Amino acid sequence: MATAVTEEVVDYDEVLERYDPVMGLEVHVELNTATKMFCGCATEFGAEPNSQVCPVCLGLPGALPVVNDKAVESAIRIGLALNCEIATWCRFARKNYFYPDMPKNFQTSQYDEPIAFNGHLDVELEDGTTYRVEIERAHMEEDTGKSLHVGGSTGRIHGAEYSLVDYNRAGIPLIEIVTRPLTGAGGRAPEVAKAYVGALRELLRALGVSDVKMEQGSLRCDANVSLRPKVGDATSEEQAAVPLGTRTETKNVNSLRSVERAVRYEITRQAAILDKGGKITQETRHWHEDTGVTTSGREKSDAEDYRYFPEPDLVPVAPTRETVDALRRTLPEPPGERRRRLQADWGYSDLEMRDVMNAGAVELISETVAAGATPAGARKWWTGELARRANAEGRSVEDFGVTPTHIAELDGLVRDGRLNDSMARQVLEGVLAGEGTPTEVADARGLELVQDDGALEAAVDKVIEANADVAQKVRDGKVQAAGALIGQVMKEMRGQADAGKAREIILAKLTG
Repeated sequence: MATAVTEEVVDYDEVLERYDPVMGLEVHVELNTATKMFCGCATEFGAEPNSQVCPVCLGLPGALPVVNDKAVESAIRIGLALNCEIATWCRFARKNYFYPDMPKNFQTSQYDEPIAFNGHLDVELEDGTTYRVEIERAHMEEDTGKSLHVGGSTGRIHGAEYSLVDYNRAGIPLIEIVTRPLTGAGGRAPEVAKAYVGALRELLRALGVSDVKMEQGSLRCDANVSLRPKVGDATSEEQAAVPLGTRTETKNVNSLRSVERAVRYEITRQAAILDKGGKITQETRHWHEDTGVTTSGREKSDAEDYRYFPEPDLVPVAPTRETVDALRRTLPEPPGERRRRLQADWGYSDLEMRDVMNAGAVELISETVAAGATPAGARKWWTGELARRANAEGRSVEDFGVTPTHIAELDGLVRDGRLNDSMARQVLEGVLAGEGTPTEVADARGLELVQDDGALEAAVDKVIEANADVAQKVRDGKVQAAGALIGQVMKEMRGQADAGKAREIILAKLTG
């Protein structure tokens, strides 16, 4: 397989001595409406290629579009959640360019009259500091189709034998959220980019307007990066007055980790060019997850090159104040506020809550606690065994088919004394394998703690007799040595003993 060409880069810390990174982030969000933006075609992901198309989304002559009301409502709710002003009147425009996966040869979008504008989103970084991301606009448009390049080694058009096009995605409702230039982050620019996209994904999920599955492309980030010279002892205001450098746009980055890595790489790559007196080419770039580099795509066009003009086949969108106010009342509790409330309710430390967030399990734990689990038990399973599996397999914890109800039931079996942790892990294995609910798996596998105290005492006596030297250490005050005896008792009872009760009996016999 061909690998991406590696360009010269500069050590990141050295870059920061001479340059000030500036970013602009464009996030495309596929809405989860039942039908497309301008026609009645279905939007199901993964359907047979070209099975969800019609004359409108194929751009056939004489086919006229009709605006999806639900998509407009979702756009307004997104704008409100981003603290934007909502336009009282706006319209669609045609963005003209040739793409094989856009059969009309233009994209219906919005240009100078977006539905939402002048907003902001406050983003919390890992150390608790907050960075305000200024939102320039959030506008409505339609997605393009999807090209598949066959026969090459890279999956891209260069070197491919032929290409196939699936138009199912053409016409899916999109909201593009565009930031103003993000300045002042300095060396934390990559972290800010990752945190912003993560916070935006969390907000959109809370709004219920998109499934925001980055791996499926329903949320994609285009990262614009440029460098400007750093002025020695300049104040922040003086540095802000330095003209911006030429930007590159790394397209369709589809994971939070990749957003951070792509921004960092572009900063170091551009610095190497500027250090040698070169010029940055304004272009799109492709991100390569495997090698961690970007490669050149095409020279980036400016807005005038797209020849925008008002879409003549669609009426303007003019939401009333009453409509906007009604939609404002549907907004959920802001994710940051809700997260802090849940952390307090659950009694989690900052580190524990960060683990929950990193596992993408806030909602899962909330639902699990609502189903009857303890907060500690819910966190243990979602951020422990399931998160470990998800990381190892490159999947989400939601993808295993285990539900909050399952975890609440498993936690209950442990609390009620039927299972110990070892047994519970075996039960979870069975649930993951599709053997049924936790109780059904435990019944089928015969997993249950031995409740006969006499049998447990007999096992303890046998282990103490067989491990006299260890028992003597416990008698001498080395209580931690009891762990070895507990392990032997568990082995003697084939894992079906209550370790806590075994410990009590051992200590009572040896130190009582």
